[in-house]
Amino acid sequence: MAKQTVLDTLLELAQRDTDDAAKRLGVAIKAAEETEQKLQMLLGYLEDYAQKLDSAQRAGMTPMAYANFIAFMGKLEHAILGQREIVKHAHQRSAVEKGLWQASERKRVSYRTLNERAATEALRLENKRDQKQMDEHAARQAYYKR
Repeated sequence: MAKQTVLDTLLELAQRDTDDAAKRLGVAIKAAEETEQKLQMLLGYLEDYAQKLDSAQRAGMTPMAYANFIAFMGKLEHAILGQREIVKHAHQRSAVEKGLWQASERKRVSYRTLNERAATEALRLENKRDQKQMDEHAARQAYYKR
């Protein structure tokens, strides 16, 4: 097995960082999706209660029942505003995690490129050394054949 170079070690560390960043990004995206789902659920509840209020008003309702509907819908609207803030923060967190993942991926790709260049240069030097040895061997053969 070839000895591990500093670039190989850096590449491994960068790969781990990229993998960790990808996991964190996945968690952040999932959290953002879940907050969106909760918001949609709250909006659905609000719409349902608005329809129930409309139906109850047409059927006739007591002032107390009306006040209860309005109070509950106010609480739902307040919860929706809070959930919108949570959604906003979740999306911001996703954007931050995406940026961190992209940065770690760029770093990993840079190390990989440097590693490939170093391997190519090592191969070039090895080929040059082999060619020199073959030339010297051919020269010795020609010298002793005289």
